[in-house]
Amino acid sequence: MEVAFIGLGVMGYPMAGHLAKAGHDIRVFNRTPGKAARWAAEYGGIAVASIAEAVDGRELVAMCVGNDADVRQVMAEAYPALEPGTVVVDHTTTSAKLARQMAEEAAAHEVAFVDAPVSGGQAGAQNGQLAIMVGGDDVAVAVARPVIGAYAKAIQHMGGPGAGQLTKMCNQICIAGVVQGLAEALHFAKRAELDAGLVYEAISKGAAQSWQMDNRWKTMSEGRFDFGFAVDWMRKDLGLVLDEARSNGARLEVTALVDQFYAEVQALGGRRWDTSSLAARLNR
Repeated sequence: MEVAFIGLGVMGYPMAGHLAKAGHDIRVFNRTPGKAARWAAEYGGIAVASIAEAVDGRELVAMCVGNDADVRQVMAEAYPALEPGTVVVDHTTTSAKLARQMAEEAAAHEVAFVDAPVSGGQAGAQNGQLAIMVGGDDVAVAVARPVIGAYAKAIQHMGGPGAGQLTKMCNQICIAGVVQGLAEALHFAKRAELDAGLVYEAISKGAAQSWQMDNRWKTMSEGRFDFGFAVDWMRKDLGLVLDEARSNGARLEVTALVDQFYAEVQALGGRRWDTSSLAARLNR
């Protein structure tokens, strides 16, 4: 397909690369032109100077930007150049409210908007192994599925506009609780003078096993956090979760507490540390 990809950050750069490798005709745009030029040199697509130029005549537009405001800005710049029938796939983690608003606004421009946040982190993007949670019109999702499948190991259509974002919120709630549990278990093990490596071997084959344990236990025990999904981004995501919970009445006591723990990590200078840095506040 003729595809535009907007936003070449740590996630978008490899995701767009998988589209190029899959044989799609790709135009890319990034606010930092040098990054778009590097991507084009590496993957053979075309880097352009504006969002309007990127989306002009494209069948599908994918984006992975920062937040609600960024998505609004991209769409405002894109609308004049979008062809009727274009499918816009937003991989940004945003509020469900924004996804619903964008779907309604896009329909007024004869364009389809699909919210499709991802899970799997930078490694998942690089390896084409992302889990994608999708909200939107059945027909638009059917168009998008084979394209975004280039960087997905699983794609689940959750329902109408906003359903993908709500599912991503569930994902972040789970991660927050699991990482805090791991941080406390590791802290306890060290206070009890247990060998952290042996503790992992003992418990990682049973009911306590998780992706976070398998991928973060060792680095947490070593106090290494200069990689991965940044605390600033996690707090942004948890803010969306807690805002939605205030609207729907969900009780998220642990999530709210972990959000405050992340605020402590930020105060320690860990704004760009991986989310596993919850261990750092216990080991001060």
